[in-house]
Amino acid sequence: MSFFGVSGMYYSGESLAEHRIVLAEDSNLFSAMVSKRLKELFDIDVIVCRDYDDLQFAVENATFPASLAISNINLPGAENGEALNYLIDMSVPTVVFTGSFQESTREKILAKEIVDYVIKDSVFAVDMLAESVCRFLTNHKHHVLIVDDSPTARALLTTQLKRYNFRTSSAENGAMALELLKNNPDIGLVITDYNMPDIDGFELTRRIRGSYGPHQLRIIGVSSSTNRLLSARFLKAGGNDFVVRPFVNEEFYCRVNQNLDTLTKIRTLSEKVRVPA
Repeated sequence: MSFFGVSGMYYSGESLAEHRIVLAEDSNLFSAMVSKRLKELFDIDVIVCRDYDDLQFAVENATFPASLAISNINLPGAENGEALNYLIDMSVPTVVFTGSFQESTREKILAKEIVDYVIKDSVFAVDMLAESVCRFLTNHKHHVLIVDDSPTARALLTTQLKRYNFRTSSAENGAMALELLKNNPDIGLVITDYNMPDIDGFELTRRIRGSYGPHQLRIIGVSSSTNRLLSARFLKAGGNDFVVRPFVNEEFYCRVNQNLDTLTKIRTLSEKVRVPA
């Protein structure tokens, strides 16, 4: 099974049929399009809920919990966003699929700690939703290391990445980060702060690159500094990307995805090259 996403994601692996997805959508057109697309791409059978009562029944009477919910903001019987609150309260990871979207709506949605949102405003909307679903269901394959001397910053990044279903480890300094890398060869992405007391982000990046090439490990530098030259210094030290704090959630997730997509493609190509003719 293989899938090419709109944003460049490539997935090649086993069927995702073991996952249970609840779709809270009162539009017959969109529920049919989403159900058909997820079935043909990933062999996933979607449970469609037309109203709030259907959603509650599907969640509370399941033989095993839903891996993910896809929900419109408003449903019959939940015209004021109660469906999203319910799904979050029930600890069901949720992707919002909505036709109406404004900046105030975005802030309210992201405050509910949803996984992602997709807007029904283009012919690619259903495929973008399929990609969001595929990412969430397969992100656990990726191990991300967070390096920051601030406990608060580490906790915030860890929470955000776990919301997207990534596996994470964290280090409070460069020495600990290097030790974790040595003991966890499956780490594919390092997100490191610049300003750290023992080994700063530049030096850590240089040391990592002494042992791990960009085909083995991706590095994203982060900083709250307004010095625009920091990004250039990180890239020259061997980093692959740079993000300025405070993050815009969508941009941060996109940068993480792009780097892991690149790593996946490199590894896939390397495996093909190693296969004898």
